Amino acid sequence: MKILVTGTAGFIGFHLTKRLLERGDEVIGVDNINDYYDVNLKYSRLKEHGILQSQTDNGKYVDSIKYPGYRFVKMDLTEKEALQNIFNEHKLDAVCNLAAQAGVRYSLTNPEAYIQSNINGFLNILECCRHAKIKHLLYASSSSVYGLNKKMPFSVKNNVDHPVSLYAVSKKSNELMAHAYSHLFNMPTTALRFFTVYGPWGRPDMALFIFTKSILEGKPIEIFNNGNMSRDFTYIDDIVEGITRLIDKPAKCDANWDALNPDPSSSKAPFSVFNIGRGAPVSLMEFIKEIENNLGIKAKKNYLSMQDGDVADTWADVSGLENELGYKPKVSVKEGVCNFVNWYKAHYLTSEYNQTYPFIRKRSRQAILKV
Repeated sequence: MKILVTGTAGFIGFHLTKRLLERGDEVIGVDNINDYYDVNLKYSRLKEHGILQSQTDNGKYVDSIKYPGYRFVKMDLTEKEALQNIFNEHKLDAVCNLAAQAGVRYSLTNPEAYIQSNINGFLNILECCRHAKIKHLLYASSSSVYGLNKKMPFSVKNNVDHPVSLYAVSKKSNELMAHAYSHLFNMPTTALRFFTVYGPWGRPDMALFIFTKSILEGKPIEIFNNGNMSRDFTYIDDIVEGITRLIDKPAKCDANWDALNPDPSSSKAPFSVFNIGRGAPVSLMEFIKEIENNLGIKAKKNYLSMQDGDVADTWADVSGLENELGYKPKVSVKEGVCNFVNWYKAHYLTSEYNQTYPFIRKRSRQAILKV
């Protein structure tokens, strides 16, 4: 297949691109490489796939020196004409839209970024897919859409009309927009509700990265809701497995869909919604303990009240993926945290990155690397 993946310099996009290339697909990658977090990490991800920073000019295709089937172009989804050119130049089989303004807390102070990227950018994706008659559009949604819902585990069949952040609103809006296009133009669309993704090459604004960095620096970690939180932490390989299986299974019309008792996860149009999670919530304090065990350092803890826009618990009902595609998450939190810490130490504590932690004396750094 030839697949357009947006957000390929991002965390999930980086891993998905690698999986698709290794199984023999062609990938056209798009990313604007914005500065929401460290662009050096984004360029390092691209470098892993053979895309060199020196060649990534806006709007210019860059061919991978590692994967013959990979071409990357730096651009923003709000650049409608440039995006349309990609669809015109390539006969795409599927589109996986992972590009978005991420982060719940950032949406409290920079709401405009979410409208521009997650709403306007997604509209451009829908329009391009519509006119190119794309066989399947998949797009990133989020567990955040469950908002004030307290019914556990979170099911795609539940109502999600009470979001608590603009980020969640933007993701719910994507689902509504996609359904309208599925209904009007018979365009297969699939929403991917991700649950707390973590793993190597993860985002610096996520808990695992923040905690690991702070513990190594000897700084206290901020623990919200006094630690009374749990998350359905889902390892990146399990997330990518779910996406890959769904790419190969375009959404279909549900012949049994009942308009008098509507199922939010399907439709008489070719529209579907799936949770992609581990299906097993872990307490935040247990998660932190795993980080401490892998670093060999006890964290200094600063307990705080619940932050606006956040929720206490998440827990995914993944029965839809299990029943339809045989999806079963494999990576435990114990294994996943270990993998992340090993990557972090290799990436940031090696000689190439020693300047990142100049306050860690050489002997201490060597001791940390051995843990």
